Formats: sequence, C-alpha cells, structure tokens
Amino acid sequence: MRHVIALDVGGTGIKAALVGDDGALLHRARRATGRERGPEAVIEGILDFAAELRAYGVEHCGEPAAAAGVAVPGIVDEERGTAVYAANLGWKDVPLRALLGDRLGTPVALGHDVRTGGLAEGRIGAGRGADRFLFVPLGTGIAGAIGIDGRVEAGAHGFAGEIGHIVVRPSGAPCPCGQRGCLERYASASAVGAAWAAACGDPEAGAADCARAVAAGDPDAVRVWQEAVDALADGLVTALTLLDPRTLIIGGGLAEAGEVLFPPLRDAVRRRVTFQRTPDIVPAALGDSAGCLGAALLARDLLTTTSSNPEVST
Repeated sequence: MRHVIALDVGGTGIKAALVGDDGALLHRARRATGRERGPEAVIEGILDFAAELRAYGVEHCGEPAAAAGVAVPGIVDEERGTAVYAANLGWKDVPLRALLGDRLGTPVALGHDVRTGGLAEGRIGAGRGADRFLFVPLGTGIAGAIGIDGRVEAGAHGFAGEIGHIVVRPSGAPCPCGQRGCLERYASASAVGAAWAAACGDPEAGAADCARAVAAGDPDAVRVWQEAVDALADGLVTALTLLDPRTLIIGGGLAEAGEVLFPPLRDAVRRRVTFQRTPDIVPAALGDSAGCLGAALLARDLLTTTSSNPEVST
C-alpha cells in the first residue's frame, strides 16, 4: 500500500504517522524530542525515528514510504529544506530535508510547524472549503498561517503570518523580539496564565485556571480575560484588514476555553470593524494532530503535480 511518513517535531515531543493514499492513518507513534541531550542528539533522534517508520511501512504495508513530510518549529527555509533556527531545540542551519532524504531514500518536504498545521486546518479542518483563511494558534506564543487557495503563504523570507508580533499596546511590555507591546505579550496562553497567577496570588495558576474562574464569575478573572480578548481583537482586526480572510481559525491551548473565549472574541472583533468584512471566527478542528496531518499533506503534495490533493482522514 502506497503511503507517506509524517513527522511533527515539537519542543518536547515528536508526533508521527503513516498515511495512505486514501488518506487513512495507517500507524501513529510519538516519542520525546530529547532536547536535553543537545541539538545533535535531537537531529539524530528525528532521523532514527523516521527510519523506524520506514521499516514499519515496509513490514506492514509491503513497501517503503513514497515520500515524507516533517514540520519543525522556529525559522524554516522551506525552499532550501533548511531548519534555520529554533531556540527551543538549539539548532541552527540544519539541512534537515537532505539528511532525511539520505536516510530514507525518498523525497522529503520540510515545513514550519504553524504553517503546516494551518495547511491541515485549511484543507481538511475548520477552514475546509474556504479560499482564504487565517489560522492563529494561541499557545506559549502566537503565530499565524495565511491560507490561499489550498496552500499556505510563507512570505519572501519565511516570516509570513507572525501575527504575535503585531504591536497592540505601544510602549507596553517588552517582547524578546525587541519590540514593546506585542500581541503575544497580552493574549497568548502563557501571557494570560502569568496575568492570572499575579492576580490570584497562585504562581502555579495558568490560562486554563483563569478560564474556569471566568466561567465561575470571578471578577478578577473576568478582568484579566477581557484584557486578553481586547488585545487579541486588536491584533486580529489589524490582520483581517490586511488579509481579508473568509475564515479566521483560532487554535492552541487558549482555544480550548471554548465558549468562554469565542463569544466575547467575536463581539470584540465585531465592535472594531468598520469597512472590513467580519470573517467567520471558528475554533480549530484538528487539535494537536494538525501538524502531523499537515506534514502528511506536504509529503503527498510531492507526489501530486497535476491533480488536486487527496484529503487526509482524521
């Protein structure tokens, strides 16, 4: 059975799958990234994991994978197949596509984790059927993926979609990027968690605790939450003014708050738009599988040149 290998490399774990031509998930696996052992060990671990997946495919599918796709964090040069930089993995200028290609003997596609997750959400998830979408995961930071007609725009230098560094509070909190008042300093899950921990006096409290307190009507939690929602709406309206997406997909840990987040966010965006068209604002559908599913789509795109891409089943 023809299939592809998909790898989604994160700061702490690697998710993997074998995906068949019909979109079926034939095999799933995951393991620790092992970043505590250093960048060289992380790279070797990725290569070894991919080789094990290839061997599994030969044994259980009767043939080696036809292609592989890998999604990684940080700065990615997708055209050259290079993992340029990832602070949480400690690597720099890793020719990951070539390394994997040599190990597997098969074509390899390399993608940025958020853009790859956005590709999956756009084609087979919450943005399915939308010709223009913006995928914004709210996690430790905030990034974005700009979807256009079934593909995701990387930009001239690989930085497209970095919505987390839109300045929403001029002269506000300093950001590691060098600016002040960036969106992710106010509306990421880590920012909300830090603000709630300070407000409630519990250093272990996080964004999920804040959401539960909001649902229970705690006034301090409501204040912290509303400040985050307002900042997020400011950043999103800037993005939708520039990009005019038909669908705005919100994912990441903060989106798990569900109805605590989406109704006030939709209202906040609606109050800010003037001439713009308000997009559908919807939760992501694929959860933490998005990166792996997107990597499979990247791999299958290598095998598809003249026809539209088949879908990956979830």
